Amino acid sequence: MDLALQAPSLQAVPYKTLDESKRKVSVFTRRILKIESSATAPETEYVQENTYFSKVSIKQAIDIINKENESTIDAVLVNPEFITTNINQLKEVAKNKAIPVLIYSEKFDQLAKQAAIKYGIDDYYYGAITTGLYKRIDFLKKLKNYKKQRAGAPYVTLSADEVPQIKLWASKRAFDIVVSGTALLLLSPLLLLIALIVKLESRGPVFYISKRAGSGYKIFDFYKFRSMRVGADAELQKLAHLNQYTANDPSKGVFFKIKNDPRITKFGQFLRSTSLDEIPQLLNVLIGDMSLVGNRPLPLYEAEKLTKDQIAWRFLAPAGITGLWQITKRGKEDMSEEERIALDMEYAMKNSIWLDIKIMLKTVPALLQKEKV
Repeated sequence: MDLALQAPSLQAVPYKTLDESKRKVSVFTRRILKIESSATAPETEYVQENTYFSKVSIKQAIDIINKENESTIDAVLVNPEFITTNINQLKEVAKNKAIPVLIYSEKFDQLAKQAAIKYGIDDYYYGAITTGLYKRIDFLKKLKNYKKQRAGAPYVTLSADEVPQIKLWASKRAFDIVVSGTALLLLSPLLLLIALIVKLESRGPVFYISKRAGSGYKIFDFYKFRSMRVGADAELQKLAHLNQYTANDPSKGVFFKIKNDPRITKFGQFLRSTSLDEIPQLLNVLIGDMSLVGNRPLPLYEAEKLTKDQIAWRFLAPAGITGLWQITKRGKEDMSEEERIALDMEYAMKNSIWLDIKIMLKTVPALLQKEKV
């Protein structure tokens, strides 16, 4: 939070919970409720690193949140040992005031993680209470406020002016235009040569054009050199069991990627392993559908599965030819959906000219991938 909050009266704080210096603290930047007591235990409070903590029961937390006219509570951390039947009521009152609710434990606990999933909690966090937790809380607050403003409306129904914008570094669009325009001009002989070989190798169009969802779920025509046989899209269902993202359960996958994909042509495999099939996307950048660096625009069958608040945040960043996941995990068999989504969301929140330059410099070696995916 940007503004400091005036602390509640510390008169009721037990003397032993605060040392002399902390008892004098009258201003703090965050207020967090910690569910770490039974329903009958008295509320205890303390200040740590400019954060005001209240140890309460779930029932007490509900009462505190309900009494706030404009919520000054930043988050609720729930010790899994003190979860009661009131947890659903806590979720509801917290939702109404856009307050994140997290299951929290000092060490990783598989049962605690399962409890977060079972009760539909916003997140599970373990370890020391550090700036990492505070950043996570701030992120979740933005998402919950956004959801509250949408009043439950699906993301795909929002008009462009209704979708909140992340802050992009200055002149990003001008940079995209200059670089993509220059690159298309310089690479035009190579583009013509690739187009000729694609046409001679197999019947069908030179370009593969598909509908993709980019920034703000904007749908546009996405250009690549065709690297698969004609009709490859119709074979997705038949090949679902080979998806590297869902080896254990093909029915639950979001992303689709196959190692040694049988639909790829011989020259198409060369184009993919060198990423030359991506060059036509410079046209998408030039006309404004994409950026040089951003989050990968997704096929509609993938994008429609990514509508939960936490995940959909990645659609607020520009769609890009390259991005964080391409330079870190692309082509690796151990890439998980969670890792890819986390990298996409990280870029959405941290984009800058220096990050873009870093990604672009690391993209060239990443293009020469070893895995055939």
